[in-house]
Amino acid sequence: MKRSMIEPNNSGISLGRQCELLGLSRSSYYYRPMPPSEMNLELMRLIDEQYTKTPFYGVPRMTVWLNRNGYHVNHKRVGRLMRLMGLQAVYPGRKTSISSKEHKIYPYLLRDLQIDRPDQVWCTDITYIRMYRGFIYLVAIMDWFSRYILAWEVSITMETDFCLKALNRAMHFSIPEIFNSDQGSQFTSSDFTGCLEGAGVRISMDGRGRVFDNIFIERLWRTVKYEEVYLHDYEDVLAAKRGLSQYFDFYNTERFHSSLGNQTPEEVYVKRGKQYSNII
Repeated sequence: MKRSMIEPNNSGISLGRQCELLGLSRSSYYYRPMPPSEMNLELMRLIDEQYTKTPFYGVPRMTVWLNRNGYHVNHKRVGRLMRLMGLQAVYPGRKTSISSKEHKIYPYLLRDLQIDRPDQVWCTDITYIRMYRGFIYLVAIMDWFSRYILAWEVSITMETDFCLKALNRAMHFSIPEIFNSDQGSQFTSSDFTGCLEGAGVRISMDGRGRVFDNIFIERLWRTVKYEEVYLHDYEDVLAAKRGLSQYFDFYNTERFHSSLGNQTPEEVYVKRGKQYSNII
């Protein structure tokens, strides 16, 4: 384990530098299994799997579903757990992420737009990833046309930093014409939008509650969870990062898509002139 290789009292190399050399964020170093009860962890696992199947389930329906399956919990508890997981029902008129009143909201630019080339539109989103004890959040940046995953990061909090880190990694290799996200505070923050605007990128944001404005990244989350996350019980953050890294490499380079003419995302992305090495 990389964490065991770090020496907090090493006077020659700072803790931050040791984490950097090992490719480990400081938040991951300090991470310890979270203390929720066994029942809350079990409920969160069930909620995550059911929400992946039925993202239109809000707190009332999720509460009914849990009760019908033998888990006698009230809606307040379910609501608290779903907020912790960053989940809300996805149908017109309801929020799908937590926005900030102080942040500027940009219009949705993709309606009726013909997307016919790589780097025309990138999209992003955050999802909940369960572990054996506790959970983390995953952000990914995808090229809309090819479904290629340009960059991804994980974090133990929903703060902006890990999203900005993923964006900087992706933009180190290329720049999109349009960048689409939801109205979450991470993506509407001045740091995030300023990075895009500074590079001349047009910013597009989903209409509130309109999860299908960003449909391809939503499909990605279902794929990642069914083909990777639900098949493993990650022991810690490092195990989750290893598993996700292997999966995204497989997704980009080996997993063909019928919607892409049975080609892989990498084949479609590279075929249109983007000769990149593995950037995951």
